[in-house]
Amino acid sequence: MQLLKETQLTPESTPVTEKIILDVGGMKCAGCVIAVEKQLIQHPEVKNVCVNLATEVAVVEAEVGTLDADALAKALTATGFPTQTRKANTTLAGQKSALEDSATRQQREMQAVIRQLVIAGVLLVFSGIGHFTDTIIPILNNIWFHCGLATVALLIPGRPILIDGWLGWRRGAPNMNTLVSLGTMTAYTASLIALLFPQMGWECFFDEPVMMLGFILLGRTLEKQARGRAASAFRQLLALQPQTARLIPNPDSEKLVAGANIVEIPAEQVRVGEWLQVLPGDKIPVDGEVRFGQTTVDESMLTGEAVPVIKQLGDGVAAGTINQSGAIAIQATRTGNDTTVAQIVALVEAAQTRKAPVQKLADTVSGYFTYGVLTASLFTFLFWYFFGTHIWPDITISSSIEMVNHSAHHPTSNTEYSSLLISLKLAIAVMVVACPCALGLATPTAILVGTGMGAEQGLLIKGGDVLERVHQLDTVVFDKTGTLTTGKPIVTDCLVLAESPTSEKFSPSLLQLAAAVESGTYHPLATAIHQAAKQQNLSIPHAVDFHTEPGMGVSAIVEGKTVLLGNWEWLNWHGINLSETAQEQAQKMATSGKTVINVAIDGTLAGLIAVSDTLRPDAKATVEKLRQMGLRVMLLSGDRLEAVSALAEQLGINNTNIMAGIPPAKKAEAIQSLQTGQNQSIVAMIGDGINDAPALSQADVGIALHSGTDVAMETAAIILMRDNLNDVIESILLSRATFNKIRQNLFWAFAYNTIGIPLAAGTLLPSLGFILSPSSAAALMAFSSLSVVTNSVLLRRFAH
Repeated sequence: MQLLKETQLTPESTPVTEKIILDVGGMKCAGCVIAVEKQLIQHPEVKNVCVNLATEVAVVEAEVGTLDADALAKALTATGFPTQTRKANTTLAGQKSALEDSATRQQREMQAVIRQLVIAGVLLVFSGIGHFTDTIIPILNNIWFHCGLATVALLIPGRPILIDGWLGWRRGAPNMNTLVSLGTMTAYTASLIALLFPQMGWECFFDEPVMMLGFILLGRTLEKQARGRAASAFRQLLALQPQTARLIPNPDSEKLVAGANIVEIPAEQVRVGEWLQVLPGDKIPVDGEVRFGQTTVDESMLTGEAVPVIKQLGDGVAAGTINQSGAIAIQATRTGNDTTVAQIVALVEAAQTRKAPVQKLADTVSGYFTYGVLTASLFTFLFWYFFGTHIWPDITISSSIEMVNHSAHHPTSNTEYSSLLISLKLAIAVMVVACPCALGLATPTAILVGTGMGAEQGLLIKGGDVLERVHQLDTVVFDKTGTLTTGKPIVTDCLVLAESPTSEKFSPSLLQLAAAVESGTYHPLATAIHQAAKQQNLSIPHAVDFHTEPGMGVSAIVEGKTVLLGNWEWLNWHGINLSETAQEQAQKMATSGKTVINVAIDGTLAGLIAVSDTLRPDAKATVEKLRQMGLRVMLLSGDRLEAVSALAEQLGINNTNIMAGIPPAKKAEAIQSLQTGQNQSIVAMIGDGINDAPALSQADVGIALHSGTDVAMETAAIILMRDNLNDVIESILLSRATFNKIRQNLFWAFAYNTIGIPLAAGTLLPSLGFILSPSSAAALMAFSSLSVVTNSVLLRRFAH
């Protein structure tokens, strides 16, 4: 979960910023979102504001220490948006409590809406009985009874809507409730005048306010339930966070697991290095390593993988996963907010506040929407009152608005009064049919469902902007080592050069010297050399003065000798010549797909070590599927062209799509050249998140196979928690499906209002005699918001 204040480290020339998170209540539509954003952005210290209607969260970015979060919350509360700050808890439990408080508040709001709906439903039933049956109860046909029903409806279930609508108008930010309030009050007032002054011959339509409020409250109730379903995946993810841990006070004891001195403590109090007991059925409380015992662990909620994973001595385990079969003791390696599950929760929550650029149009329209609707309603009234009913007099005479009325109580009729009522009803319908809420919910609900589903499947997508960029992709670039390959290479050749005067001397110890130098770095090739030395039971000499040039080589002093390991460029840079024999041998190894490491001792090339890394089992199928999806697939590597070409041939990638010999420092430049070249490609970079961070950041979409490294979390736009290459396809398909839902929602929201408002204004009344009554308009308005949210929830049926 994200903290109240999340400090971002920036270069010294740039001010340090923090993020302040506010839980904002009372937002009903996109107009409310705009009002909250305007309220927050007016502070000169604020750099950026993002308000999410679906999650009811506002994220404010400002320079550290320049804003008072509580003051912001109070200011929003004073303007009609009850707001609370997310307290800056340093514990995971404290963070979880903040979201639980927000969920409790939303539940209370839901209960209040249901109570209002029940009351409105009862009133609606009594109102309808008097119209559709000749009841034996006279009072149900009495106009004063219906007047009372409408009055009760406005005072009880409608009161919060009327108050919020008035507050929105008063603060200069009218919203959907403002439109509904004006519509219901106008209908009620006109009917009350008709009742009190029967000689005017006006029609009473007290049932309209009752039906409008009933439909609107029904729509909001269903909408809130749908929004709850949309957020279900995130709530399940939040529930993963464990509450307690069993501390082993004396890890030296032989009875680590079954010891009698186990102490149960809150999970957030566990410190790095402490030992914990985890019994079958327990949630693992922190990230750690197994120190005793063996078990299987269910990691499905983190990775989406249903098959339990075997955990043995030295294996890592993640907080929130479930121990299944055996009792184990673990040693904590990451606790609190540093655990994998805490980082995932933070990423998913942050993703839900990042808007897609396509939403900017909806936000711009929403800022002026209510004013536009009020203007349209006014013009509708003026047109029909002064022109429409005179151009088409039959409409006035027939009073063709199909509404339940009580004209029997007022037998007189007047053309002027009929014109006024028709114009008034059409104006009310225009106000009520308009739905800014659908515009506000179009993007955030789809992102809420999409990112939550991704988290369930082990795909972390960082926001709506990422979804839109994925939809535009035309090129996918793969890193080689650790991405397309398993990242677990093995030494296949250790060749001492015949021309080396020390060839006999270093034949058994060339590997020892290489292992000594590689002990100062962490890389798959270094691991392979160490494992080879271990398999041959070779001792590793002591080394000092390590120096590493990423993607080039490494050097150290071993037993007084300067030993260099690296590629040709690394040795040439140090003035070491490569003989024709060495080049021929290296060429032969590279052509067979091996990575060649040159070993130089005291300025002389002593030998060659060849390392081979196998393709991931799903690499070829993944590349082929991406091509079938219409994407150009490329291979980027720091390895020699011969080795990269051999791998590319296995994958079916032609030589024109290979970029070889590119060191990590220049991989970002290679990605940039694709973006700015003749074709100006939209590029996704897939890497392991360790040496590929600059390229991941430069790419339009960085996709990292999760390696347990923080750099993957920071630089990549999409993180694949399962380290499964096929998930590259899954993430792209899910992103496309989610963005398609956003486009569908926005299309429906715009189309609904574009069609609904003219219909409500009576465009088909002269030709077809068709109009929308205010109550029908209210039902359509409620359906509009519900349809957008429901369409987003249907994303959960995403399949491919």
